[in-house]
Amino acid sequence: MKYFVASGEDRRLTAETRQAMPGSFIELSDGVTHYELTGPEDGDVVVMAGGLTIPLFYWDSLVTELNARGLRTLTCSAYGRGFSDRVRARYDESLFARQLAELTDRLGLTARPLHLVGTSMGALVAMTYAAQRPASVSTLTLVGPAGLTKPRPTSPHRLLRNDWLAGLVARRRGLQILKGHLGHNVRDPDLGAELTELVLDAFRFEGSLYAVFDTLQHLPVAGRGDLFRQTGALGIPTLLLWGAEDEVTPLAHFDTARTLLKPQHHQVIAECGHMAPFERPCDVADQIAPFVAARTERLDS
Repeated sequence: MKYFVASGEDRRLTAETRQAMPGSFIELSDGVTHYELTGPEDGDVVVMAGGLTIPLFYWDSLVTELNARGLRTLTCSAYGRGFSDRVRARYDESLFARQLAELTDRLGLTARPLHLVGTSMGALVAMTYAAQRPASVSTLTLVGPAGLTKPRPTSPHRLLRNDWLAGLVARRRGLQILKGHLGHNVRDPDLGAELTELVLDAFRFEGSLYAVFDTLQHLPVAGRGDLFRQTGALGIPTLLLWGAEDEVTPLAHFDTARTLLKPQHHQVIAECGHMAPFERPCDVADQIAPFVAARTERLDS
């Protein structure tokens, strides 16, 4: 799909515009990445991989909870999201996994294995990263992972493989489709409005809709059973979390994920939609923190 600037994208990410923005920025091989590294310096490092549209601020409440439990956290906006560069590249899991690998390397966080968390599409990125660098991952937590629906001939993702059609749809209806997608993510309407504002604020930057639709073209979110199976064979201690009322990656796929991943622990979070780290940060932290601690104790003993 040819790069485009959509209507309403009236801002550009530059060194000057970033000066007033919170967080830190680093130049990696594919572009500038916006990140935040917080929490006790001696804590185990938990690295987050986010979904299709979310900026790093999505993780703020979970970060607060994990930091309070003694864990250090690294969050970033994937390329094309938040305040990270809108790169003119193929937006697939290799791009996003490379971004995480370069970021952790450059920040000097790989002396000890990391604890990796991926949600929705970010779960596919986290699994790709784990497959490429299994020795660097101490635990893997997947929350409402995408990838277990079956591909359909009439799926919008299949239609978007046509570059001309993808560009046309993205320009004419991209923002409308995005808003509709966000409306299904969160169970609580007030939180849903907060999430929508959080995401759409960054979609004023040029190239944002291009990045999302190029991702939809090149990062398959259906028929990924083999990736789940390969991840389960890595032997990395895995925690599987799922919102009981998830409408995006329905709970119907939970048993399949358990069979393929063989997680050491799994939990369905009651009264929760697709974005458990955003909707129920305390409950998610209550699952992650002891899981990480148990692994650390085994390594240190």
